[in-house]
Amino acid sequence: MKVSPGSVGPLKRNKYYRAVAPVALALASLSAPALAQQQKASGDTATPQAPVAAPIRDVTTQLPRGVTPTHYAITVRPDAANLRFSGDVTISIIVAQPTASITLNAADISFRSAEVAPAIGKAMAGTVTVDKEAQTATVTFGKELAPGQYKLSFAYDGAISQQANGLFALDYKDTTGADKRALFTQFEAPDARRFVPSWDEPYYKATFDLSVIVPQGQMAVGNMPVRSTTAEKDGTTKVHFATTPRMSTYLLFLGMGELERKTAMSGTTELGVVTGKGNVEKAQFALDAAGEILPYFNDYFGTVYPLPKLDNVAGPGQSQFFSAMENWGAIFTFERAFLVDPKSTTEAARRRVYEITAHEMAHQWFGDLVTMAWWDDLWLNEGFASWMATKVTDKMKPEWDMLLTRVEGRERAMGLDAYTTTHPVVQQIKTVDEVTQAFDAITYQKGEAVISMLENFAGEDVWRNGIRAYIQGHAYGNTVTADFWSAIEQAGAKGLSGIAHDFTTKPGIPLVKVESAQCANGRTYITLSQGEFSRDAKEAKDAAPQSWHVPVKGQVVGGAEGQIVLNGTGRLELPGCGTYVVNSGQAGYYRTLYPKENVAALAKNFTKLAAIDQTGLLADNWELGLGGYQPVTRALDLIDAVPDSASDAVLAELPGYMQAAYGMFDGDEAMQRRFRAYGSAKLTPTLARIGLDAQSGEAAQAPLLRQNLLTALGDLGDEAVVAEARRRFNALDLNPAALDGPLKYVWLGIVAQHADKATWDRLRTMANDTQSAMDRAQAYTILGRAKDRVLAEEALKLALTDEPGKTTSAALVSAVAIEHDALAVDFVLKHMDVYEKLVGLATRNQMVARLGGGSGDLAMADKLNAYADQYQTAESRKVTDRAIAAVRARAATWARVKPEIAYWLDNRKTNRRAR
Repeated sequence: MKVSPGSVGPLKRNKYYRAVAPVALALASLSAPALAQQQKASGDTATPQAPVAAPIRDVTTQLPRGVTPTHYAITVRPDAANLRFSGDVTISIIVAQPTASITLNAADISFRSAEVAPAIGKAMAGTVTVDKEAQTATVTFGKELAPGQYKLSFAYDGAISQQANGLFALDYKDTTGADKRALFTQFEAPDARRFVPSWDEPYYKATFDLSVIVPQGQMAVGNMPVRSTTAEKDGTTKVHFATTPRMSTYLLFLGMGELERKTAMSGTTELGVVTGKGNVEKAQFALDAAGEILPYFNDYFGTVYPLPKLDNVAGPGQSQFFSAMENWGAIFTFERAFLVDPKSTTEAARRRVYEITAHEMAHQWFGDLVTMAWWDDLWLNEGFASWMATKVTDKMKPEWDMLLTRVEGRERAMGLDAYTTTHPVVQQIKTVDEVTQAFDAITYQKGEAVISMLENFAGEDVWRNGIRAYIQGHAYGNTVTADFWSAIEQAGAKGLSGIAHDFTTKPGIPLVKVESAQCANGRTYITLSQGEFSRDAKEAKDAAPQSWHVPVKGQVVGGAEGQIVLNGTGRLELPGCGTYVVNSGQAGYYRTLYPKENVAALAKNFTKLAAIDQTGLLADNWELGLGGYQPVTRALDLIDAVPDSASDAVLAELPGYMQAAYGMFDGDEAMQRRFRAYGSAKLTPTLARIGLDAQSGEAAQAPLLRQNLLTALGDLGDEAVVAEARRRFNALDLNPAALDGPLKYVWLGIVAQHADKATWDRLRTMANDTQSAMDRAQAYTILGRAKDRVLAEEALKLALTDEPGKTTSAALVSAVAIEHDALAVDFVLKHMDVYEKLVGLATRNQMVARLGGGSGDLAMADKLNAYADQYQTAESRKVTDRAIAAVRARAATWARVKPEIAYWLDNRKTNRRAR
């Protein structure tokens, strides 16, 4: 899954269990021939698969053990108009020990009947008891079931949601402006149970036969190709999909509606893109991407993609929780992360489409073919998919400099990891509430960063060989993190497990400090020590830091690298003498604190550094300044020293620092005016060089640089950029296509930020008249960006109406929170009952924290704490607690560094002359 940037689901869930050799208790009772016979008897005709891997001990479960599903035969009859569906399922099960009842997961399901049939003998009717809080159903049959094979059948009814949980509906306008409704499923992590009674935990793998009743004129898409269709008397069609491989419930998929599909072959695999009618050509970029990516993955993993087809299905609308989901053979992606429209898609969004496609395709191996045993090891899915997506995108699109994004990803992870409220990469998950909170930057970006560091330590060939062995050894099975480390070490990465253990089981960020550097006999000897970087507990961490085994690489600028594994103190020896870089290549997950003399030397030699080291140096020094480890002016000197001749990829990082510093002075018009003058003077020459519009033959990074520059200058209120945005907006009166192009919503966003009431009303009318579902969502969302408080209040009122669309309203509220976080939080707290219906179940415990978490006002921290005390439990408030910690630290940081920034602005010319 690719995440986005009191409830229907209860806050408290049932007690969890730790079971020994859980599912294997049942599977182990059958020999391999008997298991094959069981699959054949159940109707499982999937492609022959590798043997099930050896059982894993001590896997968490929320269900009693002893009964294991092997196959599901499901038929559903959706009633889209009334947001209801009916279903029938027959589950082939193995009972490992005598039991008087069977318990499985079910949520928002009402049962019409239940029965169990032994392999030989009569079926017995069952009585179903539902535990709403535990999200389980327990079936009793009036007598004890003996060990053996059975078929457990249910007839049931369920609800179709209007948010992305279980079977859900997305309403949209098609390309002609007609109202349409499509249905899709989203089951990760705990929502297959809303679609079918099931053992809805990743360790319970089974095969699936899915059938669906489809209205005339609609298409249905599943994990597997359509096996057959049957015409029904009422004009509908019963679509039967082929049997899936053995997989976890959260990977099952169904989509249906007025859809169209375009395909291409990659070897023996049929690649497809599925969209609403009229949009399939906008998916060509994603289809081409899949065609480039699949052969690379087949080779890299050493295991060919095992299903006959791989679709990517686009859904209109959006979720506040995720952008895409890796359903095996049928990826689901929201249109905004999938379709490319030359009239409006930005360069950043186009690249995002490629990267998300790669991320979800990587999951077809990491997550689908080989699945974590329990959510503790979610990072085995998400961290690896993120890492692999970056890797393949860099291979296929080297001009994009994708490896530089790993610094950005590392910074996102450290943005959580620097607080005492963080968690390890491998974390104990006990409830489904905790699962949804685990989809964060630690799981994704720290996971990717640690993997990058370990690959760098092991070497690319050894690492790849270990991955191949891991995939082949655990295909169709489940794993824990230790299985992966074992495979990599057996491939030749000696000593890796100790490093990996430290970085995946310990939270926090190592701080590598340069104590001294000496040149002797043409070599540089650097004495290093280790501490722990923290944004909210610096004194405590300085006094008693954690310790890691840290692989540290370094080089004298332009020289060869040296490497040590640092644990406490150590000496790094480098060929040559002169200015040096620690963490050269930026593969290490740690911060580097240099003496000020070396930072000054690096600033003078900035363009001699590799682009990724330039990016990493800026990020490290900025955060060290915010954290109080050095003056923030040291980072400002570095930023100021970046020349316009630097690479476009590095220059594209500067606008973000300008926006961050400018935002600290919110409410202080005089200081914002001063910083605006500096930011405009720093950024405008670069914008003038590359131009406001794309140039023929321009460098690959220029479009992204232009987008970042315009966005930042608009945010700062640069008069020239704001005036240009208004000029282009007014040109729409004579030419409705005047803004068409990759910067359309960049320009409109600037207009919305600085809009008066008349302009805001024009933007709203434009949004309402827009027929494209993707453009409509963007046009409504930017209405929330208005700096004017009265207009922000109008946007919030609009969000509670049906006008923006069910899945757009929450995004509109989030947009308001960028400029007016307290206003947005107060509004949501006042309208909690209504707002909860606008977000998915996975987001509800996080929504207030997300809206207020970017604040630097202590009053917001108090507000979030009061909200959590009243509405959340200890297990469901973790995201809120992280937001509270960040807000409090940010308030203290801003109070400390704002005078430093003011001083730096006063003395900048003097400092530059000194340099």
